[in-house]
Amino acid sequence: MAQFLKAADTFLNSITTAVNDALYGYILIILLVLGGLFFTVRTRFIQFRLLGEQFRSVTEKPKDGKGVSSFQALMVSTASRVGTGNIIGVSTAICLGGFGSVFWMWIIAIIGGASAFVESTLAQIYKKRSEDGKSYGGPAYYIEGALKNRALAVVFSVLLIITYGFGFNMLASYNLQSTFSGYSFYNENTTPWIIGIILAVIVAICLFGGGKRIISITSFLVPFMGVAYILVALAIVILNITSLPGIFARIFSDAFDFKAIFGGFSGSCVMYGIKRGLFSNEAGVGSAPNASASADVEHPVKQGLVQVLSVFIDTLLVCSATAFMCVCSGVEPTAELSGAPYVQAALSTTLGQFGPIFITIAMILFAFTTLIGNLYYVDQCVYHLLGHKPGKVFKTVYYVVASLVILLGAGLSAGLLWNIADITMGAMTLINIPVIVILSKYAVSALKDYEKQRKEGKQPVFKAKDINLPDNVDYWQ
Repeated sequence: MAQFLKAADTFLNSITTAVNDALYGYILIILLVLGGLFFTVRTRFIQFRLLGEQFRSVTEKPKDGKGVSSFQALMVSTASRVGTGNIIGVSTAICLGGFGSVFWMWIIAIIGGASAFVESTLAQIYKKRSEDGKSYGGPAYYIEGALKNRALAVVFSVLLIITYGFGFNMLASYNLQSTFSGYSFYNENTTPWIIGIILAVIVAICLFGGGKRIISITSFLVPFMGVAYILVALAIVILNITSLPGIFARIFSDAFDFKAIFGGFSGSCVMYGIKRGLFSNEAGVGSAPNASASADVEHPVKQGLVQVLSVFIDTLLVCSATAFMCVCSGVEPTAELSGAPYVQAALSTTLGQFGPIFITIAMILFAFTTLIGNLYYVDQCVYHLLGHKPGKVFKTVYYVVASLVILLGAGLSAGLLWNIADITMGAMTLINIPVIVILSKYAVSALKDYEKQRKEGKQPVFKAKDINLPDNVDYWQ
């Protein structure tokens, strides 16, 4: 049985690798870069121009004091964004793509901020009202509501469920258990499954507690783990501050070493920087809008601005923290160290025995909030496919399956899991980016309306008629 599973893993890995090379070699890179630049120009560089508004929008409270706040929606989306990819993904990119991968992560985050603004603003405009008065939505809803294309919306929902409910959650489970590989008690045949069982049980307990528990848990854990992680990274950088000039020089020189890049593009810093950057911040993928739609705000643009901030927090802060923690250590990245071993080796060099322990704790928190945040997204797409909230029996089966998937991921190979997650995430992006390009006129009109009211000294309030929205929506009448 073990030999059969190994052979199947090898076969599937070879197929998914070939698909990945084609998808990320040209198609997605062109789509993401051109899409991000298009939105950046259309919104007049909103990532930088309205930075102050981004922070102001985070603090907005729900009108009735009972709905989901902008901050809570930010924490749910950040819970999914800020996860194991910020540690293991960054390590993999540096070990396999080189120091230049860090630069391309920054680029994809900076231009991706505009994509995040457009998709999250559209999610707010086209969000739905549930029977209990709360809001929900996402790309499936603006695809169906604005483009009147139910079939495409269903395809997107299915892809998101596969990507986040299966691909990303299996990968998060694997990444978590892999951080224990440096401890003496680790046994590659049994330890991954034991950790997988424990993680699956904890997630199941949380899931059966309901959606409110998901939001409250992520709202508490995300700020705590993010601040602690960045502070430790900052301390390590300060301890090795004399090495920074050389590190920046190497990042930029590797990023523009075109001879090396085009000599082997599938393994280049550009490829790994964009793949791992997209996996980490998810700008343009169509995931975060599912959380954005739940926020109770008076103007859709406010939540769009909040999601720009989420992308920056994820990549420019947390991913950069991991990158500099590793490269400042002096440990040279190699393919053999790819993943958790490189991070652990780097922190052991700087912090001694405390390093691996800290990274293990960070991975536990990162993985847990990633799993919970991902399943929140899956919930929204399950609702879309069924047309209503599922009954108790369906939810019980769904939660059990979601927990078993987490258990399964702990024991599979890293290469196959990365490939599956990259392919399904890429497929979501192939649908979402063209859709938000088509619908961006409404997000831009909403932005102009928001800025006009701000200039008039008003607290912006949105009405669908103010931008001549041709579609019927549950809110904004």
